[in-house]
Amino acid sequence: MELEKLPWGEIAVPLAIAEDGLARLDERLRTSPIRQGWIARTHFYDAAGSLWLDGELVHLEDLVLHDAAMDARTPTHELTRAHTVLRARRRIASAPADWALSQEGLASLLGREAPPQGGSPPASREADDPERQGKDRAIAQPGETEEDQAWAAELAAIDAIVSRSSAVLAGETASAPNRKPDIYDADWDEEARLEEWREDIRHLDGLPPVLAAATAVLAWETIEPLQYAAWLGRALGAAVLRARDKARFHLPCLCVGLRALPRETRFAHGPGPRLLAFIQAIAVAAEQGLKDHDRWMLARHQLERHLAGRRSTSKLPALIELLLTTPLASAQLIAKRLDITPRAAQDLIAELGVREITGRGRYRAWAII
Repeated sequence: MELEKLPWGEIAVPLAIAEDGLARLDERLRTSPIRQGWIARTHFYDAAGSLWLDGELVHLEDLVLHDAAMDARTPTHELTRAHTVLRARRRIASAPADWALSQEGLASLLGREAPPQGGSPPASREADDPERQGKDRAIAQPGETEEDQAWAAELAAIDAIVSRSSAVLAGETASAPNRKPDIYDADWDEEARLEEWREDIRHLDGLPPVLAAATAVLAWETIEPLQYAAWLGRALGAAVLRARDKARFHLPCLCVGLRALPRETRFAHGPGPRLLAFIQAIAVAAEQGLKDHDRWMLARHQLERHLAGRRSTSKLPALIELLLTTPLASAQLIAKRLDITPRAAQDLIAELGVREITGRGRYRAWAII
């Protein structure tokens, strides 16, 4: 979108509000004692919000337990996708500010290898194909009986299933030759579309940071470099704000802001209204972030009153920090993180008086609201 074609009369005031709100939130987090906890919690909120925007419902409790490898039930496809968004946000937040927008960073987020800069050519796909390796292992060897061959074939099939499942859980995208034609468009040139999006990003230097981020997300929605991966565009929009030093101490939660907007604003048609919606989402996310920070700071001060007169070996300080870094915690999760028994975890929770949010007698969870 060219500068002279921008609807400045409509976006000027919302843009100023978003720029100011984001700056105040980042400055608040710069010296905040709960900054890491705030960041960790908002990663969960934004990942769940990203799936909500795509029309999928993921319970926050399930996402927290899945991230801790303590699933209460078999993970669903939606839960796996939400965990992929969560891991991507953590990767972007922990990397240098401009990493996600680089060729190497984008390739890593897509689950691909960055193009080689020189040296020996990449190995063939067959060498990394678990199914091909399994078939090779299943080939009859001298001296093997038919029973041995059948057993080897079954083990090879199990290895292939485990490898595919591990790739999905790791957030790796399927390679083009393996994609089903009834789901994916065979003529969808992802590399050309990605290069077109990168070209648009290179022209954002003259725009304010918030406007550049909103334009990057709008360009991703318009070009659609990847099929069924709109969430990555929103994550890269937040990365633009980090790369432009507008959010140096946190990764903005665009999905949280978009989710809070009215439906008619979220589904506005046309580049101008869509751009305005993204700007408003950034402003709403910054405002919500400030409210959450102040509320969690107050909760921290109230919980620390229970530490008076405690021994230096008490687990209560560690429990308070855990509750501030995760949206909710079960007795099993607390026991695992603090290396105590579930019964001891429930006793510590009772001493703090943290709110129980499930209303159940079993499989309960506690949270700082």
